Amino acid sequence: MQPPTHTGHGILAIDLNSPGSYVHWSIFTISVANLVLIAVMVVIFGAALLLPFPGRNRVLPPAPDVPAAAGAGAAGDAGVADTGDAEDRRMWTSKVRRWALSVLPPHKLLPDRQPGYVASWVYVFGVASLAALGMAIVSGFAIALGGTDWWHTNPVGHFFNSLHLWSVELFMAFLVIHLWGKFWMAAWRGRRALTWITGVVAFLAAVVECFTGYLSQQNFDSQWIATNGKDAFNAVGVGAFFNVMNFGQMLLWHVVLIPIILVALVGGHVLLVRMRGVSHPLPANRIRWRDRAGRKAAAAADAGPWRGRTRRYDILKEATIATLVATGLVVVLAGVLSSPDVPPVSVQSWAKVAPADFLATSAAELSGSALAASYGPPYNNGTAAVQQVGPVNWQKLAGVTQPIDAAQVFVLSPLKTLAATDHAVGGPLAVYNSATPAQQQKWATAYDNAVTKVKFVNGNPVVPPAADGPVPAMMSGELTMARSGALDTDLLAQRQFYGTDYTKPLLFIADGGYYANLAASMHLTGDQWGVMNETGSYPGQPWLWLYQMWYHVAPFSNSPNVDIWAVYLTGIASVLLLAIPFIPGLRDIPRLIPLHRLIWRDKDYGRAAAGEETPVGSATVGQS
Repeated sequence: MQPPTHTGHGILAIDLNSPGSYVHWSIFTISVANLVLIAVMVVIFGAALLLPFPGRNRVLPPAPDVPAAAGAGAAGDAGVADTGDAEDRRMWTSKVRRWALSVLPPHKLLPDRQPGYVASWVYVFGVASLAALGMAIVSGFAIALGGTDWWHTNPVGHFFNSLHLWSVELFMAFLVIHLWGKFWMAAWRGRRALTWITGVVAFLAAVVECFTGYLSQQNFDSQWIATNGKDAFNAVGVGAFFNVMNFGQMLLWHVVLIPIILVALVGGHVLLVRMRGVSHPLPANRIRWRDRAGRKAAAAADAGPWRGRTRRYDILKEATIATLVATGLVVVLAGVLSSPDVPPVSVQSWAKVAPADFLATSAAELSGSALAASYGPPYNNGTAAVQQVGPVNWQKLAGVTQPIDAAQVFVLSPLKTLAATDHAVGGPLAVYNSATPAQQQKWATAYDNAVTKVKFVNGNPVVPPAADGPVPAMMSGELTMARSGALDTDLLAQRQFYGTDYTKPLLFIADGGYYANLAASMHLTGDQWGVMNETGSYPGQPWLWLYQMWYHVAPFSNSPNVDIWAVYLTGIASVLLLAIPFIPGLRDIPRLIPLHRLIWRDKDYGRAAAGEETPVGSATVGQS
């Protein structure tokens, strides 16, 4: 079975639209593109740990006019203007202004000093993530200027889409590396737990933002993610509220709601970093568990201001350079590698390419043997795909909110529209509708069984004589309607006038074998770790490996409730990641595996972190 033809624009220096390469190891089947992306991230992280930072030995003594290095945890309120008389000081505006300046004075918001130990490339990935995020936002605005689908047909639009794709890949890669670095620094120490939490929540919000972005593309990849992702959302009872097959809803989440949340989280995280400062180096010697006094002193030192050597730090210069580098990388990647755009499957293309499969699926919808006909909430009261873990069945509790009578929606209602102009369908349809339900079921089941041996003569379906009654003529009309594109139009016309809710056509298409076989040929199915993959040889979403993993690990992989298990277990893992600052054992991993020594290389910083005085003449390491 051949996949749809790629519709990308321009001549690519490297063609990534050809079928991808995949590696299987143990329970993993992962694309080479994703492996390359992960390998590049690991290499970048390793290089950041090992490569010396330029000017690392240019350090300065503590600033005499500030009790601690700006941006390094200083708690003073230097620079706070407090003009006005006593009446002014009682004004709400004055109180809020004085509070804001005391919490975040200018020398913290725009610092010109950093502690001397901030001398590793690992520290660069925070601002690099911000720069890549800025590129993603700007390229997203550019796509929005031309409308939701102009990038499918316009070379300029496709280039902007490529910019958007690679800026997002860069943003997520830098964000993950930044998270790795902060974990090995144990950066939650010293009253910085909220800084860690906002960073992790921002990462989780970024994952959701990327997910809705994939769903908004209206190509084959977005279709496949939607039809498979729906089961997990339906299982936890939010499928009607967060309908992944409603591309219009997903687009609004992607361009409006989640960006507001993400930008607010990132902004709050940056402000917390400026307020609390960067975490101090971990002690060179691990403090024993029973040494309560030592642990208390270390905690106080972590929370206190840095009083050691400092470095000049031009934050605006660093941000400008990071933005220019990120922009250059994204433009090069977009220009050389472009972006994928495998066309979506429509009912029309399905009926033309695989008419036998289309007829078999239509017959199954009519007889009630297809998945859509027996699916549980939110579509029907059936038992298929209903999942539960624990005492509460969230899917049943949410109820049927998008009722779908498969026979009516996919067959009888479209044929009623066709019958108004096609008497060859009108007569058999009238006979079928006037029959008893038992007779209708008998005809539908007979055709469902016989259609497996269908043959085509001059494009017209011919089924064995066992399928008598009006159904063969009805199915022939259904096929004609599908091939003309009228069935796509009819299924969308049953929804609201915007026509962005593809729930009905996608449920219909997903019940057929052609759709699944096409996805398997592109390595997008579940057993191929498909949620992480992208069409062609493009990198997909490797940061979703944790969610995908549960579909391959016993006993969950064999459970009929695997979707809700995956949601629960990924949710638990996310909560654990958020709560690391408060969980003994987890929060001690950076101390037990001292990778931080590659970040803070000078032993004097270890002594300072432990509360000891740093020798004045010692060589220190820094970063501008």
